Amino acid sequence: MEKSYGYIRVSGADQNEERQLIAMHDRGVPDHRLYIDKQSGKDFERPAYKKLVARLRKGDLLYILSIDRLGRNYEEIQEQWRILTKERGVDICVMDMPLLDTRNGKDLMGAFIADLVLQILSFVAQNERENIRKRQAEGIRAAKARGIRFGRPPRPLPDNFGQVCTAWRNKKMTLHQAASACGMPVGTFYAKATKK
Repeated sequence: MEKSYGYIRVSGADQNEERQLIAMHDRGVPDHRLYIDKQSGKDFERPAYKKLVARLRKGDLLYILSIDRLGRNYEEIQEQWRILTKERGVDICVMDMPLLDTRNGKDLMGAFIADLVLQILSFVAQNERENIRKRQAEGIRAAKARGIRFGRPPRPLPDNFGQVCTAWRNKKMTLHQAASACGMPVGTFYAKATKK
């Protein structure tokens, strides 16, 4: 008997999956057959997705809101689609793209159209991923050019740093003793003490 499953993916823990959940509930997918990953779509090394694939059986139906929720890597989307539909015999319905519903058009022409649309959409998904990366890099470069610093602000040096540094340089203290006296890791003390 056919079982309906849903796969939901958001790129990070801070993103909300509510819109996808509503769409799954509208299609009647029960909560215990919903699989949610909160991580990037760059590859298919996702725990919930792996559990879902292990549960899917021939004749089951998998709902995905849009192709980019499945993933953003062109070749891997193609491969996963092939594995699910051809090897496992699972039907897939991409809700925002009616042409990507393997229950329709089981004939040669229907399969051809679905494969063609899948190739185009998975290409678009990967292209968008590359554009996101490019825009992110451009934004970081622009921010650095404006003097914006990234990462944690540097910790101020302890009050005794100059004194301990002089003692270390004059070989009155070992590197470990000096770092310990300043409450710093050895590598940090060394990097700060040798910085010109």
